[in-house]
Amino acid sequence: LSAWTCASSQYTGNVNVNYQSVGSGAGIAQLTAKTVDFGASDAPLSASQYSAVSGTVVTIPESASGVVPAYNLPGIGDVVKFTGPILAQIFLGTINTWNDPALVAINPGVNLPAHAITVVHRSDGSGTMFAFTNFLSDSSGTWKSQVGTGTSVNWPTGLGCKGNEGVAGYVLRLNGSIGYVEYAYALQNK
Repeated sequence: LSAWTCASSQYTGNVNVNYQSVGSGAGIAQLTAKTVDFGASDAPLSASQYSAVSGTVVTIPESASGVVPAYNLPGIGDVVKFTGPILAQIFLGTINTWNDPALVAINPGVNLPAHAITVVHRSDGSGTMFAFTNFLSDSSGTWKSQVGTGTSVNWPTGLGCKGNEGVAGYVLRLNGSIGYVEYAYALQNK
């Protein structure tokens, strides 16, 4: 969006676009309060969110990025494989060590440590959270029934941080941690 906002001012002349990554929850609240004219989210507006907005809202479906797990295991590198069901178990807190047999089975040849897993998740309402929890709900009936999908959910375990930058920053500082970030963010900040 940064490139788009910069380019838009070249085409519109005196109209400047100020985009700030505040999370979908805050963005939807700003749209409802009419303090912004547009926003972007990985999560569609619900019927109640549409009805809370006075005036016309135009929704343009598009896809800009995926969501990926980010983890910190010194000496291991970026070779650890995950499945949807295993990620759901990690974020539920039922897989809580890196050398859990389920992780070892899908990572032959990787010397996974007997280190506790610390889950890091978004604390702010976000489209990234919606996309990730939707994936976990599709991957695990237990996740779907216990936690569900949303821009804001009650996480069964872990530490909450604001934004992709908060999750990534905490994961970078804490050995043995795992979180999730937008793929574009992961590529830009690798």
